This record gives sequence, structure tokens and C-alpha cells, in this order.
Amino acid sequence: MTTIYIDIIFLENLFMNYIILFATGIIVKTQLRVIRTIISSTIGATYAVVVYMSLLKMYSNIFLKIMLSISMVYIAFNSKNIKVFLKQVTIFYLTSFTFGGVAFALLYFISPQNILMERGVLIGTYPIKIVLAGGIIGFIIITSSFKNIKGKLTKKDMFCSMKININNKDIYVKAIIDTGNFLKDPITKLPVVVIQKEVLVNVIPNYILDNLDRIINGDNINLGEYISKIRIIPFSSLGKENGILLGVKVDEILIEREDKIINIDTAIIGIYNGILNRSGKYESLIGLELLEGGGIKDEYIKNIKV
Repeated sequence: MTTIYIDIIFLENLFMNYIILFATGIIVKTQLRVIRTIISSTIGATYAVVVYMSLLKMYSNIFLKIMLSISMVYIAFNSKNIKVFLKQVTIFYLTSFTFGGVAFALLYFISPQNILMERGVLIGTYPIKIVLAGGIIGFIIITSSFKNIKGKLTKKDMFCSMKININNKDIYVKAIIDTGNFLKDPITKLPVVVIQKEVLVNVIPNYILDNLDRIINGDNINLGEYISKIRIIPFSSLGKENGILLGVKVDEILIEREDKIINIDTAIIGIYNGILNRSGKYESLIGLELLEGGGIKDEYIKNIKV
């Protein structure tokens, strides 16, 4: 008969929960407070003990398991932003699956005869050092993998060339892929490409470029043929919580990148009244969503959004 010690089950799960949360914090670049992480890990470890002892049948419900993991992430990170929180939960699950797989693989190869799954909890007579080793190896694998994924988007990969057509006039622009550019036209939901005003001098009339603020404020400006193309694009950025760009609907955008031509037949450009890059390496910001919408299939583009 195998003797199972509740305190060992508790300590094993406490350690694994802590290191999973710690790894999640590193991946999402969020500094964790030790006390909050310990509290979160303790809740998860207590759950494992309760499930094993079958104190409450309802605790094995899948919905409650999900709610428990979400609660653990919230307690540990205390995030106030829903997007950031959802990202933390997703990375937490990915990290948990990786750690669990590594730990189980080690147990299988080292002492498979001692592995036992009882009431949803992995137990056995294996030494706790195997669990500790699994946690450390899992930590190395998951953090290294995410660094490798992010490293695929090099500086060279981030630049591309664009040809923009407006009213049968073409302009060529140097652009940088901005992973933080999620700007959309609030009405049509079309993605927005941010472009410096000075680049547009030869394709957009001066009566528009010289009166950006007045048009945004609703002043009586004769927009002529551009009246149906004008858009108002709200945005938020560091230093400007509630900004507004004047947008113009373009007829076509051709993006040249890595010997591929991506055709965007419907898009909005947001006119930026300033300099995006002092060195002149780029004059425009383009988001990943626009590239994907144009049919790009690069693997690293998909990975970088994880």
C-alpha cells in the first residue's frame, strides 16, 4: 500500500504554482509581488489537496477549475486592464501545460512504475526533486521559447516599403511595422496607417494638410472631392490620453516586404502632424493586422501575436 502525504501534495503544488506564475510574469514583463504570488500559489495548492481528499465534489467541476485559475492570475498580477489580464491568463495556461508536460515526461522516464493519477491529482512515491527538476526545466523551455519567438522580429524584418494611391496619385513611403498600432476607423473598423503630414504634400491638397486641426474641430472647410474620404480617428498614446488624427480613405496600398507584394484595396491613412523618426528611417507606422488582412502568411507574424 502506498502512503500519500497531504503535506507533500500541498508543497509540490505550491512550488509548481509559484514557478508557473513567476515564469508568466517574466514572459509578459510584469513584476510580481512575492506576497501576492505566494497567496495565489497557496490557493492553487489548497485546491489540489481538497480535490484529492474529495472533501467537496463540486471542486472537480471544469467551470470552477477555470474560475480558480483566473482568480489565481488576478490575485498574483492584480491587473486593471482587461486586455493585459487576458494575455496574462493565456500565458499562464500555456506555461502550465508546458510545465505539466515536462514534469510528467521526467516522471515517466525516471520512475514510471510509481506514477499514479488519483482524483485528478498526480501522486506517487517519486522523489520531490523530480518535480523540482521538472519545474526548472519547464521554466527554461518556456522562457527561452518566447524569447526566440520575439527575436524573430528583427529590426530588418520590421521595415517595409509602401506605395499608396489616392485619387490616381501615387506616393512611396518607408514604413515600420508597429506591433502596438491597433488604430481603426471607429465606423468602418478599417485599419489605419499613420503617415507624416509632410510626405503627403504631393498627393493631398494643401487646403486639407494646412487645416488639420480646423477640420477635426468641425470648422467650415470646403473639402471638395475629399469630403467622402475624410475620417476622424481617436487614439491614445503615452503623453496624449485622448488624441485625434485626421484620416483619409485611400484607394489602394501596395506593401513590398521580403520579396512579396501585399495588396490592400481598402484602408485609411492617419495624418500625423509631426516627425515619426528623426533619422528618416521611416515615415509611417503600419500594424500587423493590416499585413494579415492583406494575405501575408509569414509564420513569425502569427507567432509574435501569442
